[in-house]
Amino acid sequence: MIDTNLGFTLVRTFDATPEQIWNAWTNPDDAAQWLHPVGVTTPRESVEIDAREGGTYRYTMVDDATGDETVTAGDYREVIPFEKLLFTWGKPEDTSNDRFLITVTIEDLGELARVTFDLRGYAGMKGDEFIYDGWESALDSLATFVGQSEVLG
Repeated sequence: MIDTNLGFTLVRTFDATPEQIWNAWTNPDDAAQWLHPVGVTTPRESVEIDAREGGTYRYTMVDDATGDETVTAGDYREVIPFEKLLFTWGKPEDTSNDRFLITVTIEDLGELARVTFDLRGYAGMKGDEFIYDGWESALDSLATFVGQSEVLG
């Protein structure tokens, strides 16, 4: 069982609509374009997303330099279109109780969308060169995917 007292939160403002951000998280074609840190690729054929409560997802990240593969999977616990995703995240062989818990909330700011990414079960911090830095880099990839050229926050 993960320790939900451990965790970290990342907040970003994107020059995108909530619908664009939602589709980036829930559409396999979109997710394959950004759902990985810089220096890693997610092959489209590896992405499976059933974004509904009780649905599951699975994708493979491939390190561009080494070819090493990391498969990630989870299940959706709460889905509120254009507003919130609550899902588990971990290795496919982990039980649902052994996976990290991620909450993504999307706030409509008119011309912008604020995304709050909260991961529970890991006491990460900037510079860990692992989960925290990986998700921070993935959110950079999301910004690039939606056509944003600078970090807004």
